[in-house]
Amino acid sequence: MLLAVAGIVAIAAAQRGGFFGGRFRMPPNPPYDGAFRYCRGIYQSNPVGDGGNWTTDYPQADVNLSFRLSELTKTSVSRDSHGNFNHANVSPLDDEFYRCPFVMMAEVGRLYLNSQEAERLRDYLLKGGFLWVDDFWGEYAWRVFETEIRKVFPANQYPIVDIPASHQIFHTLYEVKGVSQIPSIGFWLGTGGQTSERGADSREPHARAIFDDKEHLMVLITHNTDYGDAFEREGESRAYFDRFAGLGYAFGINALVYAMTH
Repeated sequence: MLLAVAGIVAIAAAQRGGFFGGRFRMPPNPPYDGAFRYCRGIYQSNPVGDGGNWTTDYPQADVNLSFRLSELTKTSVSRDSHGNFNHANVSPLDDEFYRCPFVMMAEVGRLYLNSQEAERLRDYLLKGGFLWVDDFWGEYAWRVFETEIRKVFPANQYPIVDIPASHQIFHTLYEVKGVSQIPSIGFWLGTGGQTSERGADSREPHARAIFDDKEHLMVLITHNTDYGDAFEREGESRAYFDRFAGLGYAFGINALVYAMTH
């Protein structure tokens, strides 16, 4: 019983500004001011999952994509009194979740949703919210994610489909030719330029989606690719930047603009 209680306390701490990775305390979310904030989705780690967790690429991906959105569009992007870009960490159980026109969940091969979280996520999405899940590799991670998202949207009502090249998300601001396979910077540098992090099991990147009954894209699914690293790592390697940052930001900005206009 004591171990169970300790586990619950640890989860609550992580979801409400507790210790992150045992190194520092997660800062509280900034006050909502009506401008765009990058919202990172908090989730419990699945004990039979695969990959990292919801904190992957935090916080630099959040900051960098916000900066590029402010630079490349006329979107009002939230900043603090020092000019730093605001971003928030939100659970589906938070009321603040509903103030996010866009939520990113990373490494969803590790995703777990309980019944209440699944119900709240479904409600958020059917009310016009937008979820982007990214950075999970291979078929096992896919099966874990699919099992969890089916708690939100049953397969018989909401199929997962490949996004056609004609869809507006590829053409909203930039002309994007499908989904790119973007590896983590460590994998790319360490393997001499390979992009498939799980070899043959993740050879083909996918951009898939769940649509509502009016054909609005609710859940954007980028599988066998890591757009988050294209945002996070842009300043760490000129070679990595030249190869992947443009691809990442073109699609990322399109996704944000689509989410806020549909």
